Amino acid sequence: MITMTENAIADYIAQNIRQLKLIRNMTQDQLVRISGVPKPTWTNLESGTANPTVSVLAKVAAALQVSVEELISPPTAQTKHNSAETLEPVKNGTVVVRRVLPDQLLGLKIDRLELPPGSEMIGVPHQLGTMEYLVCESGRVELEVPAGVYELAPGDVVVFAGDQTHTYANRETDFAIAYIAIVIGENRINNN
Repeated sequence: MITMTENAIADYIAQNIRQLKLIRNMTQDQLVRISGVPKPTWTNLESGTANPTVSVLAKVAAALQVSVEELISPPTAQTKHNSAETLEPVKNGTVVVRRVLPDQLLGLKIDRLELPPGSEMIGVPHQLGTMEYLVCESGRVELEVPAGVYELAPGDVVVFAGDQTHTYANRETDFAIAYIAIVIGENRINNN
């Protein structure tokens, strides 16, 4: 017979899995593949009807990139305000790079680039299969990749393989703002 405490823990696990799955924008099938935990077990975990072994909890926690303690603890608030100070910018030469998302998401990173006039930033090639989406918000941004040079005006988007050398620049006399979404390998959904 399951006690009230065991029911509560099973419910915490279910809520945490559902919340983390949503936050990380992952499907149950992706988590099954990453963790090696069978799909029926995932279904039971998400419904709160499972009584998992420590081994299963460890695999689930690893797939969701949390500790076992976080997985079995009462769920955290689903809304969290992050002030600008918590997302400290990083300078790359004269270009200021700010994280847009406060949490590390599996396979996704979004940065905001503040490019002063005459600035340039060399991008570091990412792992094979990575795609980058460069969006110009204001000013003019230049992207240089082996295939050529692309001039972006506000609203323009260039999609390119992020596993190659690339450079972002502002050759103009006005300030420019751009956003980069970096999508790692198999996490990309092709809508073509």
